[in-house]
Amino acid sequence: MPKMKTKSSAKKRFSLTGTGKIKRSFAYKSHCLEEKPKKMKRKARGTTTLAPQDAKIVRRFLPYL
Repeated sequence: MPKMKTKSSAKKRFSLTGTGKIKRSFAYKSHCLEEKPKKMKRKARGTTTLAPQDAKIVRRFLPYL
């Protein structure tokens, strides 16, 4: 059997937590930050975990994660 391919875009964006959940960053934090509300920038700090429904899709993109 050939090896399964990993989606390159997904491996750059997602990682695994110690408990096996999928971790992600927040979007819209790279440029034009003066125009975005302070509340939005504050909420978008750090990382969060994916919802189980989305995690199921991402696991298909990352077979060796």
